[in-house]
Amino acid sequence: MSLISTLARLEAVESGRAQPLATVRHRHVSDRPLVLVPLTTAGEAGAPLGALVGTDPEEPRLLVVPQPRDRDMRFAFLADLAEAVLPHLEGYADDVEAAERSETDPETGKKVKVEVELCADAPQLVVPSRAGVEYVRLLGRSTRFRRTAEQDPETPFPAPPRVPLLGRWLTHYGERARVPGSSLLLAATDLLNRHWATGQSSLEDQHLGALLAWIDAPEGGSGAEAALRAELARDRDGQLLCPPAGPATDPAFDNRLLAPAIERYDRARQALASAEDGEAADERLGELHRAEREVRRLVLTQLRPTWQAVWRALDLVRGLPAGARVADRWTRDRWSFTGHRDRVRAGEPPQPRRDDAVTAANKLAARESAQTQAEAQEALDDPLVMAGRRLTGEAFVAEVVDVTMAWSESKRPSPRPLLTVRTDDRPHLGESVKVYRSLDGKPQTAQFVRYEEDGSAVLRLLDRMGRGKEPAAGSVPEKGDRLVWTLFEHDQRVGPKLPDPEETPWTHGGPPRADAAESPDPVTPEDLL
Repeated sequence: MSLISTLARLEAVESGRAQPLATVRHRHVSDRPLVLVPLTTAGEAGAPLGALVGTDPEEPRLLVVPQPRDRDMRFAFLADLAEAVLPHLEGYADDVEAAERSETDPETGKKVKVEVELCADAPQLVVPSRAGVEYVRLLGRSTRFRRTAEQDPETPFPAPPRVPLLGRWLTHYGERARVPGSSLLLAATDLLNRHWATGQSSLEDQHLGALLAWIDAPEGGSGAEAALRAELARDRDGQLLCPPAGPATDPAFDNRLLAPAIERYDRARQALASAEDGEAADERLGELHRAEREVRRLVLTQLRPTWQAVWRALDLVRGLPAGARVADRWTRDRWSFTGHRDRVRAGEPPQPRRDDAVTAANKLAARESAQTQAEAQEALDDPLVMAGRRLTGEAFVAEVVDVTMAWSESKRPSPRPLLTVRTDDRPHLGESVKVYRSLDGKPQTAQFVRYEEDGSAVLRLLDRMGRGKEPAAGSVPEKGDRLVWTLFEHDQRVGPKLPDPEETPWTHGGPPRADAAESPDPVTPEDLL
């Protein structure tokens, strides 16, 4: 936790209201996100209980499993979820624009520019909390290898036709959520925590209701008191007024309301199965429908408050202006979505359970690069974030007090002007340390030369001054300019190239085997997801 975050939390405790951690929005928020609020059965993380899903805050689609231990009902739930999610994803797949990217020419081995398709936008998925993100990953992992009757007529329990495709997309979104700065799959709690600091612990910040109570506290009230009510307040029946954001449910709800309702549903099913004539069957079918409606009503009471809270969180974050570099990170998400669309259309197999050594190393390197880049971009976009880097000595604000022209000693002299700057910050400057400033959206590099007797620092500009002997107009700061310099690079360097998977050394498992195709999970007596 940075010093700025610590100070903001202390101020939140003192004032009773959340304090801003950012002056701009650091994540892309779609105009039409797909919100998913899932619930699971207590003690069985893979057995879905219900979900609210949709893009309209006023008209969500309710999906409920009246008996979560029934395999057919679970598959029906997944089929309904696929019907709700896949059309939304596919609606973005054909709206494309022309783009260029570099690819390696197989004949020459050189990088060449090729024109490709890039989806004009990408569908965004929003869940209430980090647990919801993990649940998306779980659903993806447990469904992408399922076999349909069309794929394997001999499979004992075929999945509905679109469920494996749903699993592939959910897996992709779950993997993308692990990339720092990505906005394809967002947790509402993480979105709020990135922009506001509360006076409670980071664990308590995962309670969406309590988090919103701090950020949007009632007039004249304390955020701490409102958060406590959101966490603990119950009605006269002993039920939480603000149910958990899922996917886990409240034990009091499970024991007092849900379990008896499911038991009544089971009895109604058994009674219908044992009906001896049509009149009795009609009567018992009515009882079954009433029991099912009661289960659906109870599940909706747990889902609706969270559904409203997620949209409220999105509205709060939309109130912040977008950071200048948010669009750049969203473009990377669009490339990711387009790439997975192409793999699905090409008929490639589902993502493996375990990556080979080269793929895993590439993923790790990409995430490290994305982490560094996101941190740098957020600091450049936001003075409040930059203030945190200044406090750690990674950046400083300085006024230019003198500019002395100088040139390199090469055969073709290039401008290397010396800037004398004065700052009240304490940057970690040392011999030949490089610093960077943003010039027309691109980093300009300078090198620390020395400290003067009065404490001012001398910097030598190194690049972005044109090709002539005289620097280009506007490329050299003028006396009196107040500039932000960073000790961290603005653009992440590309790491060393890794070998192709077919050239994986034996020390890392060797090349992937062509005959080691992924197979569905074996069917167990419980057959949990």
